Amino acid sequence: MNGVTKSRFELHLLYKCDPSIFFTMFSNNDEAMINKKLPKELLLRIFSFLDVVTLCRSAQVSRYWNVLALDGSNWQRIDLFDFQRDIEGRVVENISKRSGGFLRKLSLRGCLGVGDNSLRTFAQNCRNIEQLNLNGCTKITDATCTSLSKFCSKLRSLDLASCTSITNLSLKALSEGCPLLEQLNISWCDQVTKDGIQTLVKGCCGLKALFLKGCTQLEDEALKHIGAHCSELVTLNLQTCSQITDEGLITICRRCHKLQSLCVSGCSNITDAILNALGQNCIRLRILEIARCSQLTDVGFTTLARNCHVLEKMDLEECVQITDNTLIQLSIYCPRLQVLSLSHCELITDDGIRHLGNGACAHDRLEVIELDNCPLITDASLEHLKNCHSLERIELYDCQQITRAGIKRLRVNSTIPQMPYPGEHAVHISTISRPSMTVCVTLESQGYTSSRLGTVRTLLRTSSPRPEGARFALNTHLPNIKVHAYFAPVTPPASGMECEKIFEPSPSFKEKKQK
Repeated sequence: MNGVTKSRFELHLLYKCDPSIFFTMFSNNDEAMINKKLPKELLLRIFSFLDVVTLCRSAQVSRYWNVLALDGSNWQRIDLFDFQRDIEGRVVENISKRSGGFLRKLSLRGCLGVGDNSLRTFAQNCRNIEQLNLNGCTKITDATCTSLSKFCSKLRSLDLASCTSITNLSLKALSEGCPLLEQLNISWCDQVTKDGIQTLVKGCCGLKALFLKGCTQLEDEALKHIGAHCSELVTLNLQTCSQITDEGLITICRRCHKLQSLCVSGCSNITDAILNALGQNCIRLRILEIARCSQLTDVGFTTLARNCHVLEKMDLEECVQITDNTLIQLSIYCPRLQVLSLSHCELITDDGIRHLGNGACAHDRLEVIELDNCPLITDASLEHLKNCHSLERIELYDCQQITRAGIKRLRVNSTIPQMPYPGEHAVHISTISRPSMTVCVTLESQGYTSSRLGTVRTLLRTSSPRPEGARFALNTHLPNIKVHAYFAPVTPPASGMECEKIFEPSPSFKEKKQK
């Protein structure tokens, strides 16, 4: 390569290796070497790799770099979530004026200070915007959607989750001005009704993903409108839409054959008729979240499993009528299954886990299995799961027939000694056979039984560094193992004292599922 090309290559390589050195090498003089050696186009290309913070810092180096850093071509994708507490409306207005028609993607998730006026200015200046995330921007109202409808006809993805002032008027505006819309999230916008959905889908018939979690006013009529107009639908979330019944969902199944992800957790009125309809019409289904639907039985899941062979994730928590027969069908017909939640499915036994462990998905697919509060599960299930070579996490909270011995049989040549803490209680914890796996299990301590402990969470991992100040020694075979344990006895502590805590407690299972 010639001298000029080599120089450009070296500068670019230097930036990629260590941007801080790259910037400190050059003075804040507009006549600095970099400004002479490289043409503006190449400098702009280098600047295009910088994040928001570095761009702002670069803009202060010199007048020339100020022009380069603030060039609209560098501001095509902006995520201000990390700065949400500091973002006010005027910041959004300034960004929109600077980036103009270059901006394609903007995330203002959680920016509580942003309101309708600043977003109107944004919409006027950034008419090529395609993806806009306003999740949690609680100040905005229907006026924002009116502005987007008027100026942003290229909008394809819009997230309005938790914007609780949004009503049917917003959906009407979007249907009129944003015909290219493919993804819409209006979760927890609980003022939306079937009338708004009807208007929306008539104007945005290309919708592929629709998130309606917590829209508690929606009824079957809304689903009939979706089914009639959104044949391209791939993802639908109706979590806690408690008025939904079989009638509306069957319409979706019959009309939306491309459906791959469906969440109806908390829709307690649905029955096996939905599982039959999914099996007969939606064979591309990959994700099914159907927790807390207590009317579902093995009959429905048998039809589903025998037809939907590409299922990857299933959440069946609190589907209390299912038995081992469901697991037998999944083990035979669903070879791609990766994540399975059976928490609070109290009729599941070791025999069902045995079939799962010997099934088509066991060897190299199954990664997560959740068995919290399955009282019939014993150590035998852990033996059956040894065949699941890709397994990363097992959750066994309050499985009272799981013993220390069962956990030990999964371990490698490494144990953690007993762990005393004030009050002379002790817990013995063992590691597991594969370093990448995590076992979450309720353990017993002296003077406590599993039923009385409340929450005792133990997580064993090798991917995290060992916490400083550990109260107990770790075996050198797994030097990076990280242990979390939380002790919460039923009897309240003495005044002024708190429950004993070792390191940071793991987030509860319910909290993790909500996230």
